[in-house]
Amino acid sequence: MTRPFRLRTVAAAVAATLLLTAGCTARDDAPPPPAATPSVTAAPGATSTVDGVPNPFGAHWDWSRYQQFGPYLRRLAGSATYEEISWCEIERTSGQADWAGLDEIATRSRELGITLHLKIRTGVCWATGGTARHTRGTANKTESAMPTDLGAYQRFVRSVVQRYGPYGVREYAIENEVNAPSYWAGSPEDYARLVRAAAETIRATDPKARVVDSGISSVAYGMGVADRLVRAGRVPEAITAYQAYFQRRVGTRGQQIPAVTGEAQLRRALGTETNSRSLRFLAVTESLLTDRTVDVRQVHFYEHFSGVAPLLDYLRATTPAGTPLQAWEVGQFWRDGDGDPASRAAEMVKTVTLLAAGGIGEISWLPLAYNPNNAAGSEVRYGLLDPDGTERESGRMLAALADAARGATVTPLPASVAGRLNGVAFVRGGSSTLVLWSASNTPVTVPAAPGGRTGAVGSPLGAAGGGTTVTDVPVLLRADQPVERILATVR
Repeated sequence: MTRPFRLRTVAAAVAATLLLTAGCTARDDAPPPPAATPSVTAAPGATSTVDGVPNPFGAHWDWSRYQQFGPYLRRLAGSATYEEISWCEIERTSGQADWAGLDEIATRSRELGITLHLKIRTGVCWATGGTARHTRGTANKTESAMPTDLGAYQRFVRSVVQRYGPYGVREYAIENEVNAPSYWAGSPEDYARLVRAAAETIRATDPKARVVDSGISSVAYGMGVADRLVRAGRVPEAITAYQAYFQRRVGTRGQQIPAVTGEAQLRRALGTETNSRSLRFLAVTESLLTDRTVDVRQVHFYEHFSGVAPLLDYLRATTPAGTPLQAWEVGQFWRDGDGDPASRAAEMVKTVTLLAAGGIGEISWLPLAYNPNNAAGSEVRYGLLDPDGTERESGRMLAALADAARGATVTPLPASVAGRLNGVAFVRGGSSTLVLWSASNTPVTVPAAPGGRTGAVGSPLGAAGGGTTVTDVPVLLRADQPVERILATVR
């Protein structure tokens, strides 16, 4: 679930501490000149790059706190992030667009060496007619509605692509979590019509650009996982997957995520009005992927890491071959969570490395740092940093993963260690960096390898002359050998 903010507020906050380098002015519809810094773009079919160097591990943050977060964000160079924008917010009066806040964000993203994607929403205003039914946060964000004039909408989309292509923006998601009424007021058919109009405009304006779906919510993906298995007659598997996926969610939304121990309970859960709606929007999203209206599948995941396996199984079964998978929102939803910082950081490592090993090309942790003034009044979603920007153990670990992955090929562990080890490998030249933890409660020994160094994720590595003992706490192992050879004699 995103936490967007007013672009005008961001423009004021950033401008208070930093000078614009792009020379952009408010209410100027002409595309700005490219900034002097090198462009950072995501090449089709690849992870985000800085001078051709990929890094799949990034984050999403509140730009109004950029000054506190800047030093850490530079450690994530080469990753990708996104910004959510609203037609109704940028163009409050027809024909008068205010781009100042977004210009600031695009400029700063380039300077950080982080690729910016844009999530284009309509909102509810003169452009859509009607009155908003849902408002969120201090920014009073609303749901989106179908534009009254698709031609005007396409002109707005065209202006976005023309303006931010020079900044290296190449991916545009249409809306956000449309399965939720608080984000989308229309029907699945309306959404499909909107995406087709936007996709046509985006491709005509920038042939190198890619269209991304709205990013169905994490909960809705879980319902899709269970529903697919039920429809296939694999009810016991469906129940097991549901229980693994939603182990921290049961009861957090009343009867929308109930406890499930049998088939009747599961079918009732899938049949609620909310979950039925989610399944319909999941289906229309997959139809847009199948007919290639959408180029990239956007994944949202906030569950326990044991939910990654059923999610990946679902994605493999329902995503057209060759379609890039990107997780624009990954986090740790845990209401009243009682985990200590070390265990929560270890869980973060397990979640993001399992996603990377499963073929997810971009993984953005959300939030970078939680807002202590949020409506929930507590840290429901776990941050990598403290609110003031102080680095937590989880932040140190993600930065270490980014260092390991930058410029490397992401490789799943070989089948020979399945059931004994979990993790991922990053291969760069003749060197392999593995993130490993035991797949069971039994420690696993990885024998010493030439040049081997090992240690806790995010800590200095020491010589691994006597081999490495891997427990359920992730460790990092680096050696001058191919992955298969390092793990060939695991015991």
